Amino acid sequence: MKRQIAVHVGLNAHLLSRQPGYRRAGIHNYIQQIIRHLPASDDQLQFTVFADHVPVEQEEYPDGLSWKTSRWPTERPWTRIVWEQLAQPWALRQAGVHLLHAMAFVSPLLASVPAVITVHDLSFLRFPEQFRPLNRLYLSTMTRHSCRRARRVIAVSQATADETVRLLGVPAERIDVVPNGVHHTHLHTLPARQVQAFRQAKGLPERCVLFLGTLEPRKNLTTLVQAFARTQAARQGVKLVIAGGKGWYYQEIFASVERFGLEDAVLFPGFVPDAELPLWYNTATVFVYPSLYEGFGLPLLEAMACGTPVIGADASCIPEVVGDAGLLIPPHDAAALADALECLLADANLRADLSQRGRALAAAYTWEAAASATVDSYRRALAD
Repeated sequence: MKRQIAVHVGLNAHLLSRQPGYRRAGIHNYIQQIIRHLPASDDQLQFTVFADHVPVEQEEYPDGLSWKTSRWPTERPWTRIVWEQLAQPWALRQAGVHLLHAMAFVSPLLASVPAVITVHDLSFLRFPEQFRPLNRLYLSTMTRHSCRRARRVIAVSQATADETVRLLGVPAERIDVVPNGVHHTHLHTLPARQVQAFRQAKGLPERCVLFLGTLEPRKNLTTLVQAFARTQAARQGVKLVIAGGKGWYYQEIFASVERFGLEDAVLFPGFVPDAELPLWYNTATVFVYPSLYEGFGLPLLEAMACGTPVIGADASCIPEVVGDAGLLIPPHDAAALADALECLLADANLRADLSQRGRALAAAYTWEAAASATVDSYRRALAD
């Protein structure tokens, strides 16, 4: 006898990026990994993915997913917004969806089905000057309205959950904290020979300090450059590698390198493709993430999964993620960051201790667990 599917969940995945680049980090990675792991979390649910394309790597997605693609060019932000608000309600009805998971902030005003919404961060409220006025207005207004109407809100960290209560007025009892995961089969400690070959191919010295993320103001990279300039390491052949795609207002980062005369000591390799991520993390002697604000701070966990000791800013969710497995410094204190860098670069025993702690901590964060907790949120939404 054929099993009858009880519940049909629609997944708005229009932020899955087609092209390599900085937009394939962050939210793209979250959507990709949650979708890949949802079917195994509950075989009583049916999933339809709404996107503007079927990924070329579709074979990496499990059976049990139905894909509904739109002819609208929703890689353009304003086209996507119009699709989400006007076309998506009709698409949900046509597909027979019972519950919508809006995987990034906003659900349609006219949706006829209940919604679960994921909030990744509230940077558009905390740092409004870093957003274009119309983008800021749309995100601020629609995220607040969508989250207040949603059956459940998924926050990717407790810090983000607390801000969702404080800034959006969502009751804490309707929020589920579901941390991101680490792709452990991809991100782990690599053999020394493989790392050395990569180091030689990229022309890197034996010791590097690595940042990896989008180049934008809230990553606090000018403080990192200033701190590195204060270290003896900058004059002893250690390189600072600032890896990642250019986001917005990134010009001051390059200007600060020139201001401190570090043109030969700082490398900008640009966007790092997924295949190279574990190699960059493994090559680094220290990973530094001085960000002023994060919804989760996944690069810290990824570095720890690769056995690289980390330094993070004592801000937003970063202490929640790092715990006692890394060093934390005040986000605007270049002197403290310089001291932490010097300490880690000089102390092999401390690096080994933090490496071990980091691997143990990162092992607890999996996308399987994140997908399972997401399904629990669906069940709570349907029970309300």
